[in-house]
Amino acid sequence: MRISVSSDMDQPVARALVAELRERGHEVLAHGALRPGDNPQWAVCSEAAAREVAAGTADQAVVCCWTGTGASIAANKVAGVRAALCTDAYTADGARRWNDANVLALGLRLTSEPLLREILDAWFAAEPSGDADDRENVARVGRLDLNRTAP
Repeated sequence: MRISVSSDMDQPVARALVAELRERGHEVLAHGALRPGDNPQWAVCSEAAAREVAAGTADQAVVCCWTGTGASIAANKVAGVRAALCTDAYTADGARRWNDANVLALGLRLTSEPLLREILDAWFAAEPSGDADDRENVARVGRLDLNRTAP
């Protein structure tokens, strides 16, 4: 799978994320502080990663900033992206299962390497729900993208 990854800081957990994804056999497209010369601002690099998902040049993305909040907000501004800030494996599983999330947002401050692996295990093991109500909710979110107005 091709995964776009962004981080606004070159932190050990961000480097561990890239290494872990590669060890799992994924192709990593790096942005922000993970790519020399790239703009590391969380809004810029999170948008870049999210746009690759929306364009189909990446299957999924993982966006990181200190709390994960800014990265998730920026990613969710890109039409077609459903970014979920996940602080544990249960949330990651639910985000994929019920929300069909295609972008994982992580906080660099609280995500340890063991927790990172647990979150990634849950994220990649979960499949989007086939339940009609769950699918309708995801479709409704998609329709919200169509109703956005530019400033």
